Amino acid sequence: MTANPALDTAAASPLGAPSRPGFEPGAGAYPDNPYLAALYAPVREERVVEHDQMTVEGTLPGELSGVYFRNGPNPQFEPRQRYHWFDGDGMVHAVRFDGGRATYRNRWVRTDALALELASGEALWNGLLEPRQGNPDGFPEKDSSNTDVIVHAGRLVSLWYRAGAPYTLDPITLETTARDGWGADLPCTVSAHAKVDEHTEEVCFFDYGDTPPYMRYGVVGRDGAVSHLVDIDLPGPRLPHDMAITEHYSILMDLPLINDPEAARAGRYRTRFERDLPSRFGVIPRHGAGSEIRWFEADPTYIYHSVNAWEDGDEVVMTTCRITDVAPRRPMDGPLGGMLASLRPDAVTNRYRFNLRTGATVEEIVDDRSTEFPAINQSLTGRPNRYSYQMHIADEPTMLHDGVLRYDIVTGESTAYWFGAGRWGTEAAFAPRPGATDEDDGWLILYVSDVETQRTDVEILDGRDIAAGPVCRLRLPVRVPLGFHATWAGDARLGLA
Repeated sequence: MTANPALDTAAASPLGAPSRPGFEPGAGAYPDNPYLAALYAPVREERVVEHDQMTVEGTLPGELSGVYFRNGPNPQFEPRQRYHWFDGDGMVHAVRFDGGRATYRNRWVRTDALALELASGEALWNGLLEPRQGNPDGFPEKDSSNTDVIVHAGRLVSLWYRAGAPYTLDPITLETTARDGWGADLPCTVSAHAKVDEHTEEVCFFDYGDTPPYMRYGVVGRDGAVSHLVDIDLPGPRLPHDMAITEHYSILMDLPLINDPEAARAGRYRTRFERDLPSRFGVIPRHGAGSEIRWFEADPTYIYHSVNAWEDGDEVVMTTCRITDVAPRRPMDGPLGGMLASLRPDAVTNRYRFNLRTGATVEEIVDDRSTEFPAINQSLTGRPNRYSYQMHIADEPTMLHDGVLRYDIVTGESTAYWFGAGRWGTEAAFAPRPGATDEDDGWLILYVSDVETQRTDVEILDGRDIAAGPVCRLRLPVRVPLGFHATWAGDARLGLA
């Protein structure tokens, strides 16, 4: 099913360059690519939807004041060859809540790569599924800034999972205001999942690549300056995706998923899982030297996302969504088979304990249901927390989420809210109630899209009772494509209070 062209197409690009003829959602060299069709299909316009243009069901909490942001891929031009879901240009979708009213808007992240393509009027890069030969000189991969968004010292920063430039956006208009979100002194790139400590207003991040040093770890201060940066000694190029922090430490990952060296020499991107290698987790003091890192070994696995971490006596505790089997559980044929299989992981909620006194590692499964894209009360990042909200992975051919689970990660108990037939959601964010003293006193906010109507709802749930369903549903007259990561920032964190 294609998107509604009345809602999602335009005769010309909103960025000032003409759209390529024939590029409608699902078209191109591989029209059967599901990640260019239906709820994944790119939208063609930047839109603003005011409160009066929405249908409001229930009561929008008047205390809810701030912005829900979500990033994701939205290609501006027809892909040159095979399209991978991770290739699309970053587009941030945001809902501003203020005084019982809401405003939705979306904007592309104006990356350097997008600027080059707009100037040429067509895509210039091959994606992950194709050789790098023919990509612009000096840019073997396209930094699309499509993965995550964080809020730091009033700035909205867009990040890319392959490690790229942090782009700063205005948190209200979503206009891209700077290529480098942390000043000109950043001597490296930044991976997507940088961690913000709201108590110190520091950002901990890592950079990684195919050449030495294979990883760097750094800290950005409240003023936006890099206050700490060290090399991390790894045995070779790896593909880390996330990290975690505690009050005094950061946890970095050396997992046995590597860039296939033969494919790299041939100019291709291909991963290889080394089952004979352990997973290693490096615990480093937040401002420590590279030589101070301590490595803890565990069973071989891959981890896309951590839930949270904290200190407990001699131990550092980290909860993650751990892949149960890195090999695709559904091998598929055809030119898109590898992508389709790899985007269907099984991930269980897992807890690691790293004992800083004995060097021992203990791991246990908290829940064996397949969930991903965890969200917590972000004020507790790096501190002990109890509740996590995680998207349930549906048993479908593509990455789809049919509900959200609320975990008590201390007891292992959970409740769920299911979206209903033909309705699929993307990562939620938790918005604390102003003045709340309980961790889960607030609202869970997320986008839920409907296959039949090709439109998206903003759903607001009580953080303490998500199973009761939305306290408010905002029906948008537009569709928000399925995408990646989200965050919440109240007015105080945005400097608006």
